[in-house]
Amino acid sequence: MHIHPRKAFLLHQAQTSPNPLALHVVRAQGNYIYDDAGKEYLDLIAGISVCNIGHQHPSVVRAVVKQAQAFMHVMVYGETVQTPQSMYAAALSSHLPESLSCCYFVNSGAEAIDGAMKLAKRVTGKTDFVAQTNAYHGSTQGPLSLMSNEYYSQAFRPLLPSVHFVEQNKILALGSLPWDKIAGVVVETIQAERGAQIANVDYLQALRQKCTEHCALLIFDEIQTGFGRTGSLFSFQQYGVIPDVLVLGKALGGGMPMGAFLASRPIMNTLSNYPILGHITTFGGHPVACAAGHAAFNVLLEEKLMDTVSLKSNLFKELLIHPKIKQVHGKGLLLAVELDSFDIVNACIQQMLDQNLFADWFLYAPHCLRICPPLTITNQEIQFACTSILQILDKM
Repeated sequence: MHIHPRKAFLLHQAQTSPNPLALHVVRAQGNYIYDDAGKEYLDLIAGISVCNIGHQHPSVVRAVVKQAQAFMHVMVYGETVQTPQSMYAAALSSHLPESLSCCYFVNSGAEAIDGAMKLAKRVTGKTDFVAQTNAYHGSTQGPLSLMSNEYYSQAFRPLLPSVHFVEQNKILALGSLPWDKIAGVVVETIQAERGAQIANVDYLQALRQKCTEHCALLIFDEIQTGFGRTGSLFSFQQYGVIPDVLVLGKALGGGMPMGAFLASRPIMNTLSNYPILGHITTFGGHPVACAAGHAAFNVLLEEKLMDTVSLKSNLFKELLIHPKIKQVHGKGLLLAVELDSFDIVNACIQQMLDQNLFADWFLYAPHCLRICPPLTITNQEIQFACTSILQILDKM
């Protein structure tokens, strides 16, 4: 079939917006992506927090090839022993508390949220959920029900009923919730799509206390913050608060599509009886995705990529000072550069492409420029990116 990829993209591929960026990517390596003209772009978004160790790391590529040559899909998740799944689950649990030592692999972060919500209903026998205003947990029906922004959800109603919304860090609002009905509280330690807004320690501790008192599951969505992005393996480890369920995605698969939710063995066992197959997935924990994710996980640890995250974050914040920059929000290498409007951000993104920089904005904070590069970004690359951004803002 003789058709140019760009034409095929526009004619035959479902679009997510009226005006897609449509950059024709043909290769990615390290901290860079390359278009069909051979132009390189410093990647400042890492596939939206997916490529934490950069693109095409040799260890990940080798793991993918080796596993693809052995076997790919053989059976639905959970009924056969498949080494890539089992060993990756064991590796994750070795870095988590005992109460988060049982892993259910799925295909995406959104599916993991769905699974965590089902788990909360099954464990507690209750029906309601608490979510934060302006949170984003995915676009399938369950996560969409946790979305307070009517612009994105109203076209798809009716959604799941009985979701109660609270504003991040508003502890007093927790007292008015119907805790006798609440099965689970789904919360991000950093509200990524709101422009990297950070939760307070006392707020998360209050949520932990309320959930314990009222037999509700505390569910932490670390889909974007996980795997070193905030300077620790998981963001919750900086708060002294342990959730009942940890939800992962994005960087979990090392560039392959993957999600997971983790809990204790007794909690997770509730999905295996009354009814059996209480949650099931055909491709969840795909052996090639698990091999890639486990290899990337090992690279993250062996190369000690988390050790320099805070220093790199500080360098971004020190350099990104300009009259047009109101503030830089976030933690680690999940940063939001606040400007005056989406129009300015969009113009900045377009001009950044001319300056060999690839960037994006935030769903609920379109007036903020997204900075979440691979953790492997160098100080020299940070200086180049920041200098270019400031020069672009100077010309506006």
